Amino acid sequence: MALDVPDVAAALNLVDRLEASCRWVKVGLELFVAAGPGIVETLLGRDLSVFLDLKFHDIPNTVAGAVRSASSLDVGMMTLHAGGGPAMLAAAKQAIAGLKNPPQLLAVTVLTSMDQAQLAASGVARTPAEQVKLLAAGGLGAGINGFVCSPEEVASLRALTGPEGVLVVPGIRPAGADAGDQKRIATPASAIRDGASYLVVGRPITQADNPAAAAEAIVQEISAAI
Repeated sequence: MALDVPDVAAALNLVDRLEASCRWVKVGLELFVAAGPGIVETLLGRDLSVFLDLKFHDIPNTVAGAVRSASSLDVGMMTLHAGGGPAMLAAAKQAIAGLKNPPQLLAVTVLTSMDQAQLAASGVARTPAEQVKLLAAGGLGAGINGFVCSPEEVASLRALTGPEGVLVVPGIRPAGADAGDQKRIATPASAIRDGASYLVVGRPITQADNPAAAAEAIVQEISAAI
């Protein structure tokens, strides 16, 4: 469950309503900037697993330092942009070497809000699928075996990484749900069947009239697809 909310009170309200269905929670930029590292400690204290989604992207030395600092929070997964390049990814991987319980590093390929036109506007002539595959190959070469990709690329990345790859997939929209600002989307069942390891679901749950019921419906759809 994506805790894409502006403060601690809103985050804990969602946790109270949804922890029976969701044991993994994503802390992204909005909540982390508002609440700081303390929100991670609070969530871990609720016996939840935390996915820290800050998408580090900087020079290798800076990203390595950020990864080391974030690792001290005992999160289970964290993100960095694959577009930072192989040297940056390798530095991040080296930063967690030797840790007793290292987080799963996830290289973000192409954001689900981006389509062909958005990529072209940023100077990338390749299709989203081609760009995702290129970035994932660079990540694998740097020792990263976890990736964030849209549902449209899950099957191709699963073929590239094999069963040991960890594929985290946002852009999940149950049938009939509003796509919002997402461009490359799929239903929970479709993404799971194509090889997703984890699904990231935010607004279809958090903005539902009954978030608990919405979450339970998604869990049931995933169970049926496995």
